[in-house]
Amino acid sequence: MNEALPDVPEVRVVGLPQLTSGFDLVERLDLAMHLKVHGPLEPLGGEQLAQLSERINLKGRGGAGFPFHKKLRSVAEAAIKRGVRPVVVVNGSEDEPACRKDAVLINRAPHLILDGALLCAEAMGARTLVIGVTRESTQRSMEAALAERGLSNGRRSVLRARVQRNPVRMVTGAAASLVRSIDGGPAIPPGRKISASKSGVGGAPTLLSNAETFAQLAIAARIGPERYGNTGLYDEPGTVMLTVSGAVARPMVIEVPTGVPLRYVLQLVGAPRVPQGVLTGGYHGKWIDAATVDEAIVSRDSLQQVGGSLGAGAILPIGQDTCPLGESLRVAQWLAQESAGQCGPCYLGLPAAARGLEDILNGGGPAALEAVKQVARNVKRRGACSHPDGSAMFIESTFNAFTDDLAAHVLGNGCGRPVEGVLPLLEGGGIPTSIPGGGGEGNGPSRQKIYVDWTLCRGHGLCADILPEVFQLGADGFPTVAQADVPRFAEAKAVRAVRRCPALALRIEEETRGQAPSSRTTLPVLPQARGRRALGR
Repeated sequence: MNEALPDVPEVRVVGLPQLTSGFDLVERLDLAMHLKVHGPLEPLGGEQLAQLSERINLKGRGGAGFPFHKKLRSVAEAAIKRGVRPVVVVNGSEDEPACRKDAVLINRAPHLILDGALLCAEAMGARTLVIGVTRESTQRSMEAALAERGLSNGRRSVLRARVQRNPVRMVTGAAASLVRSIDGGPAIPPGRKISASKSGVGGAPTLLSNAETFAQLAIAARIGPERYGNTGLYDEPGTVMLTVSGAVARPMVIEVPTGVPLRYVLQLVGAPRVPQGVLTGGYHGKWIDAATVDEAIVSRDSLQQVGGSLGAGAILPIGQDTCPLGESLRVAQWLAQESAGQCGPCYLGLPAAARGLEDILNGGGPAALEAVKQVARNVKRRGACSHPDGSAMFIESTFNAFTDDLAAHVLGNGCGRPVEGVLPLLEGGGIPTSIPGGGGEGNGPSRQKIYVDWTLCRGHGLCADILPEVFQLGADGFPTVAQADVPRFAEAKAVRAVRRCPALALRIEEETRGQAPSSRTTLPVLPQARGRRALGR
């Protein structure tokens, strides 16, 4: 079974280091060591930065891959047009279980990230800098780096700089979630899509990009576009930070020049010589099959051409001894539980897709396959963030990459292989249950179970209308489950379902970890006598 990746796994480099320069000397480059390794950095004007970013074809390294020069110009133009100062935000919210490259940079080279962010802040006249993180180690490292530079959030500071710590959740990494949390709200996407470049933190134009993106900008500003372009591909120069895990001997973060064969990267980490498939781009990414691995090179365009994705820089091979659909089911279940619980296509569609994938593995046949495909199509482009889109893409990619195994499960008795659990999820294999806003105990498993008393249930169906996260009606009009966990974000609706059941056939009990379920009803319900009087009115 998998083990959770540490915040700072082993780091290696192919060729000459850029982002990882000095890692062989110290565990963390403080400001003095950072300057010894990288040297001083001269300020640049806004247009100079935009031209530099354009010449090196710098794109966001957080997954979306948006051209950085376009974002720079958009923020600057919006700030000038409105006559307000922009805000700079570094997104270090790396919350996929298989991603650690940003955590490595923040923990070991925080000043390289700050170099790029401060270049942009000075060039655009920003007076606010926020670094978003989700782990205690990254918070400590970045707060120490700000202190080493004499930066603070004091009112009299020329540049107010601070670290924003959010819960470790998949949706926390969305740009809109980070902006919302900086403004004092929950770290979940708002109900509408607004470009941060136009209206971000405090309504001001906001330059928000991934931690590695700012670090790459700092390297290019020091060595210039010509020297930067001497590494990697002509049209996609520089290096890429990758987190490689899964069925490997040594999970690690690797800095590689673009253009390096993917096969070589897999050999470095001790992946199977002939992997069954490789998940590229993380859990919002795409699978490529074994035959395609030899064709792929490390670059955004190359991976896209062979059906993969660079995405968040996570590479996860699996061996021939595990069921690929079963591995994908574990991830699909985790993705479903990571919903913010506020968009129907996401918090209803993703669990339905995971259940459908489980039905396929349990012999549901062609009908189950078609149902999953339909759900995946329906959730796309209908959420407040990219989580449902990325999750649906992952499921569709699973079907496209493992056609033989899919046929064995849909048309036969299965592939006959166990599920080894090689794709990292949470420590101990746990699956978090989402709750809007996250944080504290809200990230733990569900504490409530809802039960159907079949001696009372008359098939009114009201429970499925009120609590569709839990109840669906079968062909006979009755609920298809007798008991189920209540998602944390749906607890209030579960109470409402219990209260409104005309037959009083529902009850909720508290589930205590490591103990038998309590017989005490912990969520309020109407006593039967009161319920009958209410129904008689």
